[in-house]
Amino acid sequence: MAKCTLDDLVDIMAKLRGNPGCPWDKSQTHETLKPFLIEEAYEVIDAIDRNNKDDLVEELGDLLLQIVFHSRLAQERGDFDIGDVINGVCNKMVRRHPHIFGDITVDGTEEVLKNWEEIKREEKDMKTEAQSMMNLPKTLPALMKAFKVQEKAARVGFDWDDVKGAFDKVYEELEELKEVYNTGNSDKIREEMGDLIFACVNVARFLEVEPELAVNDAVKKFIRRFDFVETEAAKSDKNLQEMNLQEMDILWEQSKNQEKKL
Repeated sequence: MAKCTLDDLVDIMAKLRGNPGCPWDKSQTHETLKPFLIEEAYEVIDAIDRNNKDDLVEELGDLLLQIVFHSRLAQERGDFDIGDVINGVCNKMVRRHPHIFGDITVDGTEEVLKNWEEIKREEKDMKTEAQSMMNLPKTLPALMKAFKVQEKAARVGFDWDDVKGAFDKVYEELEELKEVYNTGNSDKIREEMGDLIFACVNVARFLEVEPELAVNDAVKKFIRRFDFVETEAAKSDKNLQEMNLQEMDILWEQSKNQEKKL
């Protein structure tokens, strides 16, 4: 098969949505496609994490398909088409990189990001940082949203001098959580738990760690070690439900020691 272009993908989508077309593709809407868009984005990240170039090519293609799909739906309604999408992002990239396409001079990444945010605020007519925070997508994962909100606050100087202040805040929030835990007030417990997690995100920001990715890695590690515990228990004809926590913890430590040797 000859090398395909973006136009080829657009034509394929038009045929899938046309007559007779594909029943499944013809039944989709912006709403029904949302889960697939999210899933494909995470599969791209997974391919990057696994450093699998072949999978990355495939997953980027799947993500691109979702963009073409949404553009086709909009075109059928007379709203916009893929050309408008491409035109919009091209113009935005030129506008937000005046140090490349204009006569602005910058000194490092920080200044680039500062200019980007200032131009973005002007485009969206946002007068304050609070407006910029409120403009973040409501569906953005909570850890990512917390990280971005803190970044915006830091840009106007509302920030700790160094990571020590952020660490101290974590300890403070942990003590407050312990206090409300003893009251049994579920609303306050939820509030203080949120404050503690928010404070941990602040530490991550100072350490230049993406909290969403860090927690995802922690989940993967937990599953990997739990699988080891189950597997080793089964080798001794044991069922986890029949084991106590101390027995399982011994296997857990074995899993950690094994990882250190790799």
